Amino acid sequence: MSRGLNKVLIIGNLGHDPEMRYTTSGQPMTKFRVAANRSWTSPDGERHQETEWFNIVAWGKLAEICNQYLNKGDQVYLEGRLHTRQWNDANGNQRSTTEIVAQEMIMLGNRPTSSEGLLPENDLEDEFPF
Repeated sequence: MSRGLNKVLIIGNLGHDPEMRYTTSGQPMTKFRVAANRSWTSPDGERHQETEWFNIVAWGKLAEICNQYLNKGDQVYLEGRLHTRQWNDANGNQRSTTEIVAQEMIMLGNRPTSSEGLLPENDLEDEFPF
């Protein structure tokens, strides 16, 4: 039997602050949207740009981390898998959405400073003096 692969890698910017909820069993879940831009030049030399929006869902500890540290506009690297959900809306119409279920997240950009309230300025220098 052959194995399949469902893996997505994205670098983009958050379109809004993450929203965290808890399932009835108490499992944390955070949702947010990420925009990834693509630029290209057509054969006639015209520049084009396109933005693709992705719905992201994170579960468990990763959901808590995303909710605590990510904000609108932040650039992130995400690894995950595609998942399509289906449901019936209030009118009985079948609806579906495809999301990226995040499994890894790396915050990109500048490290927060003490003025931003997350890390003391010399905290890492004391721990790793190199």
